[in-house]
Amino acid sequence: DDLVLVEEGDIEQALVMLLEVEKTLVEGAGAAGLAALLKYPERFQGKRVGLVLCGGNIDPLLLAAIIERGMVRAGRLARIRVSARDIPGTLARITATVAEAGANIDEVHHQRAFSEVISALQSAGLDAELV
Repeated sequence: DDLVLVEEGDIEQALVMLLEVEKTLVEGAGAAGLAALLKYPERFQGKRVGLVLCGGNIDPLLLAAIIERGMVRAGRLARIRVSARDIPGTLARITATVAEAGANIDEVHHQRAFSEVISALQSAGLDAELV
């Protein structure tokens, strides 16, 4: 018998993997076994391993945050900050460029008042999901 320690991030990664690959929802404790297997594959190589997946008692807001962080780690969610001229059509051209790159924009933060750039420019932050 042995005890293996994993970090919170390892558990999050395992939880997201279970959701995406197995379509199975578990709470953090239920994903700990898979987290250990993923973190220390050499310890389990050549052995028959069974994992117990249990519990679905997880707060929906926490689950949403875990999924988003998993998407960031996987390179599927990115934040882009753009400074551009404040003229009609500029934001449309920026979003068209993002779409042509194969990404879907989830959120736009368009700021004039809080921008650190001169008044002829605008600042926009885009959260884009790669599809």
